[in-house]
Amino acid sequence: MAPQKPRRPASDNARAMWEVLTVTFPFFALVLCGYLACKSKVLPVAAIGGLNSFVLFFALPCMLYRFGASTPVTQMLNPAVMALWAVCALVMVAFVLAISFNARVRWNDAAFGALVGAFPNSGFMGVPLLVALLGPMAAGPTIATMMVDMIVTTSLCIALSRLDPPPGLPAGSGLKAVREAGGRALRGVLTNPMPWSIVLGAAASATAFELPGPVHKTVGLLADAASPVALFTIGAVLARPLPVRDGLAHALPPIDYVPAAVAKLLLHPLLVLLLGSAAVQAGLPLDAGTLTVLVLVAALPSASNVSLLAERFEANTARVARIILVSTALAFVSFSGAVSLLKT
Repeated sequence: MAPQKPRRPASDNARAMWEVLTVTFPFFALVLCGYLACKSKVLPVAAIGGLNSFVLFFALPCMLYRFGASTPVTQMLNPAVMALWAVCALVMVAFVLAISFNARVRWNDAAFGALVGAFPNSGFMGVPLLVALLGPMAAGPTIATMMVDMIVTTSLCIALSRLDPPPGLPAGSGLKAVREAGGRALRGVLTNPMPWSIVLGAAASATAFELPGPVHKTVGLLADAASPVALFTIGAVLARPLPVRDGLAHALPPIDYVPAAVAKLLLHPLLVLLLGSAAVQAGLPLDAGTLTVLVLVAALPSASNVSLLAERFEANTARVARIILVSTALAFVSFSGAVSLLKT
């Protein structure tokens, strides 16, 4: 009989899990703080827009620029990483669309549900959390996934959301709306400061450019504020009152949002792991550390800013917000478990 591999002592497993929780707990605790602050009205709902603007236009671009400037361009814009992530995103969009589409959930609502099923919270939560867990090498692959999701996944889902024909017009009329939505999505990418901050950071990395001392310190202060303010804002966004649309804000059956949240947390990382492992076997230039980062990015909860995008396109914001809320609440356990499993 072949000798059995010695089992890891239970005390070692408990210690490893505790080490993971010491890193992940503060991130989710800040989300909870923002949620409770808004629910208890310590933070006025009107203030959430200001917090979002600070994170989106000031703090997060500075954080992404700093990571980009200190990360080799080949890690940040790795074609193998971007191709793998794009394929997995397309599969997730198709799967969530398939399980969501019904008499209540049509193209507009289904498309934004698919977006939160495929788009992890890699900007507000993923970059700082994964760097804290795995070190600076996690920044490059995470930023690469953000570029794919902001340009490809988001644009695709916005275009799909326009397939519902305008009231009183034939079904083919939706195709014109798809083209218009594609143009709006492209304009949204071009006016979003995050892709530009990544591009500028990559350029600084490639040319070894360094900001002047006072500017460097200013950027550093804003970058340091990005993670805590962004996490706090996520919680506040999830706690704000939902707009009532046709009486659906408080009458959503769980079947309309729970499966999408579960797919985001379980199916997405499993898909990345399986396809990534197959890609490595096929000779794609992916190392084990990069694949671990990608699996953990996929295990993150849904991107919270999708609810604002859904509101802009008049989708059912209540459904999108509940997918994000459920995935964020469950991710404290599922993400920590994924980290523990991958580390062992």
